[in-house]
Amino acid sequence: MKAIRVHEFGGPEQLKLDEIPTPKPAAGQVLVKVHAAGVNPYDTSMRAGTYAVKPQLPYTPGSDAAGVIESVGDGVKKVKPGDRVYTARTLSGAYAEYALALESQVHPLPANISFAQGSGIYVPYGTAYFALHNSAQARASETVLIHGASGGVGTAAIQLARSMGLTVLAPPAPQRAST
Repeated sequence: MKAIRVHEFGGPEQLKLDEIPTPKPAAGQVLVKVHAAGVNPYDTSMRAGTYAVKPQLPYTPGSDAAGVIESVGDGVKKVKPGDRVYTARTLSGAYAEYALALESQVHPLPANISFAQGSGIYVPYGTAYFALHNSAQARASETVLIHGASGGVGTAAIQLARSMGLTVLAPPAPQRAST
């Protein structure tokens, strides 16, 4: 299979397209045929070698993906081949034709959500949910200020906050001066 690999830490020039063996799911694992992969800020930091967690080189970046279950290992009950899913982390990386994941790392992707949309669920919405529910312990009728509301996490935070009954203040993104 084709996969984007990082062989040494550094800039975007370190992303290389390689041919590697397609993983085979073991017990409790699934293989997802990736239709779309999410790109998150921490992927850039990890590739640069500045993230708190440094993966063993070489590695395939990406935790967020959406696709179709290709095959499953023994004991997998929640999904079956042909199911549309999104990933909430992977074992092998999402910047590839196939991603290996634990059964617990894949979730159903409804037919009305595109693969591109599905690949943007885990990190943005997980981060926003954690911030609003766990850190802020926000409650209906409160007001929340969301900086960076134009990014993935900010957009997710606006949607989640509104669904929770919060009043949302979100300053517009600064406009660039045209030359």
